[in-house]
Amino acid sequence: MTPVIEVLWEDWADKTIPLPTYETAGAAGADIRANFPEEERAGGAVLAPMERKILPTGVRVAIPQGFEMQIRPRSGLALKHGVSLPNTPGTIDSDYRGPLGVLLVNFGPDPFPIHHGDRIAQAIIAPVLQAQFTAVARLAGTERGEGGFGSTGRN
Repeated sequence: MTPVIEVLWEDWADKTIPLPTYETAGAAGADIRANFPEEERAGGAVLAPMERKILPTGVRVAIPQGFEMQIRPRSGLALKHGVSLPNTPGTIDSDYRGPLGVLLVNFGPDPFPIHHGDRIAQAIIAPVLQAQFTAVARLAGTERGEGGFGSTGRN
């Protein structure tokens, strides 16, 4: 089943900016673009080194029950500029109907400009299972046991 993501433009949004789009036939993620309110479009935004900022996309989404939208960094921005998401991946739940914003952080040494229409992140649509959580007196043993961080091998 191919989920359908309903997209609602914000009243102020520039509707010439593409909705999330798969750039190639084999792409797992749909690119999400910055969509600034009219008074901010000419200047866009600048992320200073180590600054975090939520960038507007101009849309709201309705994700079908049983799915989530994961917001992930674009690898090119991360490699070339150190721009990523501090909460990777960000999760948009199926019952959220507010504005879709993208939280970016600049880990690079230089200020990073973001222009109106720039591709700033990618969206992955993934199935969600909700588990039941049950208290027990003890857990079944495993070969690993209680070994913590780094206990399964070198590095």
